[in-house]
Amino acid sequence: MKKIAIILSCLITFLIFNEVSFSQTDSSMQKWIDYMTPGDMHEYLAKAVGKWNVNATFWMAPDTEPIVNNYTANGEMIFGGRYLMLKQEGNMMGMPFEGMLIEGYDNATKMFNAVWIDNMGTGIAYSTGTINDELNQVTFTGSMIDPMTGEPSNFRQTEKFNNDGSVTVEFYSKIDGVEFLNSRIILTR
Repeated sequence: MKKIAIILSCLITFLIFNEVSFSQTDSSMQKWIDYMTPGDMHEYLAKAVGKWNVNATFWMAPDTEPIVNNYTANGEMIFGGRYLMLKQEGNMMGMPFEGMLIEGYDNATKMFNAVWIDNMGTGIAYSTGTINDELNQVTFTGSMIDPMTGEPSNFRQTEKFNNDGSVTVEFYSKIDGVEFLNSRIILTR
């Protein structure tokens, strides 16, 4: 009788712990499913899919003459609608230009993430951002290495989908601790 009670006790204990384990596995699996499933913010990114004409205006420092360039961009959602890839190409300051933005929304951190690379350097700019629904705008903060100093250079960037279907992207840099508008990029269809 004692052996049956011990075996029965072990069996009940096994079933109880496995039920807890199974429910934890189910909960963990749901978290992974939520993490990997594109949602509203990915649909927001998808508004940039397609071909664009780009007008880019740059200021090297406050109160300087702007440098204006026009080129094209093409946006597509990649990896099952999880990331926006926006490739840009044309001429900039008399030289061939290629650039690529990879932008995503992390369901776990509830933040946008962006990586920028181009043929005007060998560095990578990283940034994270949050959305302001009222303004229909994402504001990023990020950094890249300043090739002149070898030190990190912080920047702020805004991306706004305008009512007319265009997109306005503005980058703000700092000189001597004072922020200024470094570039305004307008994408139109």
